[in-house]
Amino acid sequence: MTELVTADIGGTHARFALAVVDAGRVVELGAPVTLATADYASLQTAWAAFGARIGRTLPHAAAIAVASPVRGEVIRLTNNPWTIRPALIGERLGVDRYVLINDFGAVGHAVAQVPADELLHLCGPDGPLPETGVITVCGPGTGLGVAQVVRREGGYQVVETEGGHMDYAPLDAIEDALLQRLRGLYTRVSVERVCAGPGIVAIYETLAALEGRAVASRDDRAIWTEALDGTDPIALAALDRFCLALGAVAGDLALAQGATGVAIAGGLGFRLRDRLARSGFGERFVAKGRFQGMMAAIPVKLITHPQPGLFGAAAAFAQAYPE
Repeated sequence: MTELVTADIGGTHARFALAVVDAGRVVELGAPVTLATADYASLQTAWAAFGARIGRTLPHAAAIAVASPVRGEVIRLTNNPWTIRPALIGERLGVDRYVLINDFGAVGHAVAQVPADELLHLCGPDGPLPETGVITVCGPGTGLGVAQVVRREGGYQVVETEGGHMDYAPLDAIEDALLQRLRGLYTRVSVERVCAGPGIVAIYETLAALEGRAVASRDDRAIWTEALDGTDPIALAALDRFCLALGAVAGDLALAQGATGVAIAGGLGFRLRDRLARSGFGERFVAKGRFQGMMAAIPVKLITHPQPGLFGAAAAFAQAYPE
């Protein structure tokens, strides 16, 4: 068994926990400690603060998930001024073994390793995700993360992708109007402009314009709050439209990746867990013309683990160091 520090570093928060892995699997994940990235100058100082917070010497092994592509000699995090130099991680953090992984790659590892009771059924056959084949992972949050888990007998591989940046395709007159509005803002409209948290603003404003209503400019957080509370009928209608669009995009990704199963992840996906199964998500997911029958046979789940980034980073370490 190996004890390690697992970390999930985003734009606003840095989350840390202790984990224990054995034989390629996560066997224990400790209580998370969440720090505000704005309060610390670097990963190194936040790392030290985590050790001080739990009052013990940290293990000499680490799994670190970061909200950025993990490439090159210097990693600059999205929406976070920290920079990470992979070649210096061992020296700066006092570790002799580590894994550095993209945050959504970590989510892919979490999907592969969480127990079945942490995968909530959304649509399709109500059974477990297949033990072999491709699992498409789609995560709406600040952006739209996309990965795939390739399962084979005796193991799996996570493939990180930029599928959230494929072109958005409207499917009815309302979505035609939404696309027209977004084209006025962006040179190219990707699915992330619709199927991520900030996308609710354009959906809301499009619906209001179609009804001839003048609405005050608001940010996505305010609209999501009113949508989930049910206090604004246009915000609630925008939420329904978001679920439709997410279902269509998840189905497109499954088609493109040859998926035998799909997992929805992301902070926003978790917030919508009680809504997606009752929305038009499932109908849009299978509505792929001649392939509707094939799509209806794909199980679609939502990961409910409270810390998929921390769990998944530890799972990536367990795969890299399976002894």
